[in-house]
Amino acid sequence: MASPVSPCTPKIQNGTEWISLLQKKVASFLFLLLLLSAIFLFSTWYSSHSFTFGGKEALRDSPLLTEHLELNLTEQIIAHDEAISPSNYSFRESFSSEASFEISDRNAPFAIESCDLSKGKWLKDSREPLYSNLTCSFLPETRNCQMYGKPPGYLYWRWKPDECDMPRFESKSFLDLVRGKKMAFVGDSLARNQFDSLLCLLSQEETPLDVYHDPFDKFRTMHFPTSNFTLMVMWSEFYVQGIPIIINGTATASFDIHLDIINTKWTSQLPGLDYLIISGGNWFFRVNYLQENGSRIGCVNCREENLKDYGIAYAIRRVLRKALESIISCQNCDGLVTFLRTYTTSHFENGSWFNGGDCNRTEPLDEREINLEGIEWEVRKIQNEEIERIKMMDKDAKKHFGILDVTKAMMVRADGHPGAFYNKKWFNNANDCLHWCMPGPVDMWNEMLMLNLISSSSFD
Repeated sequence: MASPVSPCTPKIQNGTEWISLLQKKVASFLFLLLLLSAIFLFSTWYSSHSFTFGGKEALRDSPLLTEHLELNLTEQIIAHDEAISPSNYSFRESFSSEASFEISDRNAPFAIESCDLSKGKWLKDSREPLYSNLTCSFLPETRNCQMYGKPPGYLYWRWKPDECDMPRFESKSFLDLVRGKKMAFVGDSLARNQFDSLLCLLSQEETPLDVYHDPFDKFRTMHFPTSNFTLMVMWSEFYVQGIPIIINGTATASFDIHLDIINTKWTSQLPGLDYLIISGGNWFFRVNYLQENGSRIGCVNCREENLKDYGIAYAIRRVLRKALESIISCQNCDGLVTFLRTYTTSHFENGSWFNGGDCNRTEPLDEREINLEGIEWEVRKIQNEEIERIKMMDKDAKKHFGILDVTKAMMVRADGHPGAFYNKKWFNNANDCLHWCMPGPVDMWNEMLMLNLISSSSFD
């Protein structure tokens, strides 16, 4: 019996027709395969080349770029205040239209020369931060704003100097610069803020080892074994000896500041250092008493009868001068490069630390909303002047001094503080409008540090 034939089955009369049909089907299949292969190859070629269309972006963010950057440190130091009239503008919800521009690759230069990094604007930047609370295990809980739900708008801004572009931080390039070196931060909790920021940035390239920390974690040493780089932080809120004032057996918030006695806990560690970053100022805004030659000579903010109130600026100048003179007189410290990171202000509104103060801004302030004739600007002026003075004293150029001038840049970043977005058990339920979220604006300090390190490499 003949097999049933499906109406869909072609009738093959002989072997020749079968071969002809098979050849047609194979040819069709090969043509389709060739077409798909061509589409795949074109797609692959286009994708690989599309990354080079923005060539300046690639160059700007490349480690190779930072090897050719040169900065003139002496031209970054501003010896005098800008002549600006007092600002009576109140806080506004709006900010300048200039501050809303996106970062443009067309303006990215291939080198930075004689650029004043302290003058510029914060521009919007859609790129993600270089680390997060998920990628940095060293991020302190008190700075972990994302963990506690802070809206992320503050993350998407970059500092753009007026005269140049500041490349993003390159952890590999930084570690190459400091290979075999030793660096220390000295100051208060804001010095620690910068130390922690640098630790998070560098840990994206190499995981450091915790070599030492004291029981209160005010002195810490980390080591990057592959780069043989040691990073330290040392607590000294006044640089000089500060003794808490005890009343009825309890330490108060006030200190006796010994203007003529350096705190040797940090100066004893100077020999062997290659880089030192000092900062401070915020602890002088409380009631403190000034001691010299073993006697109390006056105070700061005390308003007491028969005791002269010397003011914040005087006290800061005296202790900074003592610190810088201790550095320049250090034995076995030849070649030490010291940077002074300038003062940064808090942004409390509606009160202060423990009386309801907050900082709920979601964008940088307009420049017209900051006061360039207030105490923060005076402190910055003193810091610049004292660095210039010590550079004049260092006639043999055995040690080197520079400035990380971040004051103006940070005066507008009222949006970059933890505020209510951190574990408040550390500060008795107060909002924190002094320290800086991580990641956040504080990371710019280390971008500025890196550029200054590149410049200082000429001292070697």
